[in-house]
Amino acid sequence: MDKKKLTDAITKALEEKGKRKFMQSMELIINMRGIDFAKSEHRLNLDILLPKGKGGKELKAAIFAEGITADEARKAGAELVITPDTIASYTATDKLKDLARNYFLLAQPNQMAVVAKSLGQYLGKRGKLPKPMLGNMKELIQRSRNSVRIASKGKYLPVAQALIGTEKMSADDLVENAEAVYDAVKTKVNEGNIKSIYVKLTMGKPMRVF
Repeated sequence: MDKKKLTDAITKALEEKGKRKFMQSMELIINMRGIDFAKSEHRLNLDILLPKGKGGKELKAAIFAEGITADEARKAGAELVITPDTIASYTATDKLKDLARNYFLLAQPNQMAVVAKSLGQYLGKRGKLPKPMLGNMKELIQRSRNSVRIASKGKYLPVAQALIGTEKMSADDLVENAEAVYDAVKTKVNEGNIKSIYVKLTMGKPMRVF
């Protein structure tokens, strides 16, 4: 991907952003060809760290844990800690919607099965099942806060879309994030199978990179 073309497309999108009553997100859209995403081995399931962060669109942390691990999660900055004795209350539709929309989910390994049994049907369909907590908790929460996921779903259309930041970020920072997403997709998809790339603000028109 030509960095100058990417920079030009992002710069133009920012120049034409207009005035909105909310902060617009910037997305990278990658269209592909010659790949049968109906085959499981071709589907995308990527978690990508954005080196320059999300520019104000970070999700909150919800941790499924108990005991000392729950205490550590709170100290590490988790906005919500769900313990085994409170998990049943999150089967309510409004709470499930809030979890899926506004949080990234992590779980103590021994809580994974409990979460799957209680909330898995709703969260699984939305690609929001929690990931197991492994390693340094504070680092894991920070990394998750600044990461995006690309996952093939639905009718497995040959397109990948990912948040790369917001309108308040500089073009250079958005370019760096876009390159991180593109490079991650390239590890799964041959570059020759990438048909076109666009960047787009929430209310803006798509700007073609190539």
